[in-house]
Parts: sequence; C-alpha cells; structure tokens
Amino acid sequence: MALRLFLDSADPQAWQQWLPSGLFHGVTTNPTLLRRASQPCNLNNLAELSRMALAHGIAELHLQAWGANAAEMLQCGQALAALAPGRIAVKVPVTQQGAAVARDLVRDGIPVTFTACYEPHQVLIAAALGAAYIAPYLGRINDQGRDGAAEVVAMQRSLEGVGSSVRLLVASLRQTHDLTSLAGAGLNTFTISPELAAALFRCEATTAASAQFECDAQP
Repeated sequence: MALRLFLDSADPQAWQQWLPSGLFHGVTTNPTLLRRASQPCNLNNLAELSRMALAHGIAELHLQAWGANAAEMLQCGQALAALAPGRIAVKVPVTQQGAAVARDLVRDGIPVTFTACYEPHQVLIAAALGAAYIAPYLGRINDQGRDGAAEVVAMQRSLEGVGSSVRLLVASLRQTHDLTSLAGAGLNTFTISPELAAALFRCEATTAASAQFECDAQP
C-alpha cells in the first residue's frame, strides 16, 4: 500500500498553510484538537470545518464521534459521515462502546477509524469489525515507559498475520526519526502535527543549496 500522510490538526490556518503542498492524503481531528484550535465541538461547526478542509482537495477527513452511550455516539457518527459521504471517516475510541458503534457504522458502509490504541491486541478488534484504520499513540506509549516503536511494529505484524486490510494510522509522532524508523519497518500511514510537518522540510544544507541556485540563476 502507498504512503499516506495525514495532517493532525483542527486549525484552519494550519490547513491553509500545509494542505496546498499536496503532501497530505487527509486531515485527522478530535475533540481535543478542536478545543486547542478554539473550535466548538458541535455538528454545525464541524459541517463548516468539513467544507473548508475538503475544499483543499484532500481525500479524507477523520472526525471523531461522541456520545454518552452507544446510541448517541452512533447517531453522531452517522451525522458526521453525512457531511460528505465517502470522504469522512468516523473516529471512535477502541472501547466496548466504540466497537458496538463501529459495527453499525461499518454495516452502513461508513469508514471507521478506531482511535486511542495503546495495546497490540487492540488491533484485532479493528480487524474483526472491518474498520478502515486504527490509530496507535506512539509517543504516549513511549511515555508509559514502553518501546512504542516495537509495539507498533508488532501491531502491524498482527494485522498482516490475519490478512487484514486495516491500516495502522500511527499517531502521536514527535520527531522525524519516528517516521523514518517506522517507514523502514514497513509502516506506511501516519498522522503528524503541523510542527512535525515543518520539521520534515528543516535542513540547513538544503536551504543553503536552494538559495545558491536562486543566486546562480540571476543574470
């Protein structure tokens, strides 16, 4: 499968800065990112944000459903998917409630992204239910004193072992080395912050060479 990069942000200014680059397959958001961007987490505002994000030509927008119970979360997920059918993936936590919601969304033909994955065995839930993605939190796994990279690779091997088409959407990446290391191990789907996107282009030697080219191009 080809590389897919997602921009992990709910900030329209970040979308304006990075999405025209063509680097990103899509955008991932959640209620926490909405709060950080001072964006209300409600359907009306998400409808407007969806219009703005998709206008940049991305293939997918991942929006997280919420609800006090499975029925409310399912209703929310269905409403989110209806904002742009075929281009919205609905995120649900990899909990028992989230699994019940995912089952019904998948049956309706709605792409599902399981989120907040911390344990290798959780990817089997996504595989069993036919989710499109599951997002392990690499940096937060490391914060627990574990080897996040090794555990993410183990997750990928489990999915391959059962012949699943679920994509491992690696999240909570904090440095460019995280990307290159996991890509070398066969991982191909990542969601990164605007700050990490900027770091991908940060190379003094490249900047200097580019400046020299411009200088030499002058008559």
